[in-house]
This record gives sequence, structure tokens and C-alpha cells, in this order.
Amino acid sequence: MANFVLQLPKPNTFKCFSISASSNGTPPGSSSSSERGGPVILELPLDKIKRPLMRTRANDPNKVKELADSIKEIGLQVPIDVIEVDGIYYGFSGCHRYEAHQRLGLPTIRCKVRRGTKETLRYDLLKNTS
Repeated sequence: MANFVLQLPKPNTFKCFSISASSNGTPPGSSSSSERGGPVILELPLDKIKRPLMRTRANDPNKVKELADSIKEIGLQVPIDVIEVDGIYYGFSGCHRYEAHQRLGLPTIRCKVRRGTKETLRYDLLKNTS
């Protein structure tokens, strides 16, 4: 089953729709991945993503420049991973891609978003700092 989600940011609001197709006989729309808690792809404003690991990690400037050049030429190919907890977005991977977007002055970045709890957030924070 394939699920596609497109979200277009507007000031302080987001519009979302999904398209589903299935080859296994399951009717489209019977249960989307977001309803089951799976990740969805969203275009989020950079300033809405908290980066809790920014103080503990340094990005490789050469890698950021190479990514910025690539993003400028062909766009972002792999979304960053984000956890949404109580309406707040936390980014844990894609640090170089995130910084490349900042350097290019791009207002948004494509994200693979999954929902989590505060416990999930603590676990991911501990896992990524060790």
C-alpha cells in the first residue's frame, strides 16, 4: 500500500491531504499511516523545529556546503526525521541538511514526522547523545 501526504504551510495553519492506493484489496482510505501512528512527510518551517542536539554536535562545514550546493541544484532528496510531541517538532537527524537549508535561506524543509510521547522524546535524546 502506498500513502502520499502533501502539506503546504500557510501562516500559522497547515492544510493536509492524503492519497492512498492498494494492490492487496484493502480499500483506500480505510486506515492511513498517520491514523496508525506511522510517519508522514510534511514540509515544515525551519523555525518550528527544535534542535535539542545542536549544542552537543558540530556539523562538518564541507559536508554542509556540498549539501547546500546539491539542494540548490536538485532539491532535498531525503527528508529529515522529526518527532512531534504535543504539537512541538523535534529534529534528531538531518543536522547537515537542516543547516544547509538555513544557509540557503530556505524557509521550510521536508520532514518525515512521527508522533511521540515525552517518554519517546527522552529516549531519543538519550540514544542520540551517547
